[in-house]
Amino acid sequence: MQKQAFVVEDDENIREIIRCALESSGLRVTGFEDAVEMFGMLPKQLPDIVLLDLMLPRMDGLDALKRLKAEPKSAHIPVLILTAKSSETDKVAGLDLGADDYITKPFGVLELMARVRAALRRAEGSSAQSPVLETRGLRLDAEKHEVTLEGAEVDLALKEFELLRLLMANAGRVLTRNEILDEVWGYGYSGETRTLDMHIRSLRQKLGDDAGGGGFITTVRGVGYKFNT
Repeated sequence: MQKQAFVVEDDENIREIIRCALESSGLRVTGFEDAVEMFGMLPKQLPDIVLLDLMLPRMDGLDALKRLKAEPKSAHIPVLILTAKSSETDKVAGLDLGADDYITKPFGVLELMARVRAALRRAEGSSAQSPVLETRGLRLDAEKHEVTLEGAEVDLALKEFELLRLLMANAGRVLTRNEILDEVWGYGYSGETRTLDMHIRSLRQKLGDDAGGGGFITTVRGVGYKFNT
């Protein structure tokens, strides 16, 4: 079945370049000048992926991303941010709100398509996973987007939730830093391990974990991380 992409970009020339690239790869594309137009279409049709500019008229891209991820019907849709902003602070803000990848303008068409394909593959793999993962009093419900520890709710940011789900789904297996970055943050994000380490540290704190081998998450020095069964 042909997949549908929504492209939200106020620059008509850039929007047309993206449309041509996506259609040449077999996707159906609907373009929008701003996020307000896109939200008007969502009740009629849900896309398989959204490419979203940050600097938009009427509704800021981060506000649009937050709304997409807050609504149950659209929370699962992968979102790729397109923007001229390139600072690490901007990247982390978008990724923590649930963006699947962050593409800085100007970008190459081949790189764009690689990232789109990677995001679609991750979305398909995520939907195939068990919606509920549970071990040692820790329970993750993907459909409810809820984590509990000994019955008490654990408040996680979006990327912390995705990170925990990946680790729990691969319990007992050591995941390299680059594997985790590719799965949770997306194609091309490998190497920026400071972001991963920061999220692991926060996740451990919220789970009452420690950096040793007796908690949920173990650091395997020089390799990555492992979730303990």
